Amino acid sequence: MTALPPRFFVTPDEIDRVMAAFYRRIRQHAQLGPVFTAHIGTDAAAWRTHEEKIGRFWRNAILREGVYDGRPMPVHRAATDILPEHFPLWLALFDETLSALLTPQAAAAWSALAHRIGAAFRMGVEEARRPADAVPRLRLSGG
Repeated sequence: MTALPPRFFVTPDEIDRVMAAFYRRIRQHAQLGPVFTAHIGTDAAAWRTHEEKIGRFWRNAILREGVYDGRPMPVHRAATDILPEHFPLWLALFDETLSALLTPQAAAAWSALAHRIGAAFRMGVEEARRPADAVPRLRLSGG
């Protein structure tokens, strides 16, 4: 079986650098920091473990390495402190990090992928919070 080519070119080292820088910013963010800390804790080793795990997620999504086998949607849906309004904040911080560390082309390509994934996670979180008898919403809201 032939491996699929990368969606766009970034190196595993660049992915690791983006993860480290992004999570440093997350820990300092007034709204997102406490949410992440509630799930990861304050231990530096736990943060490194999380960064490595999410780095594997991105290596799968971008480089198609097959090194991540998690199921992030159920995790996000189950975490009642993750709110739909967190996703635009997360994406803005992620975009800032990408722009600071990557070429404009790589940053734009990764950002587009992150926004698609973020929209799906946001929709999953919104659906998880919707009352069982509510009418489903068929389109994503902006922002």
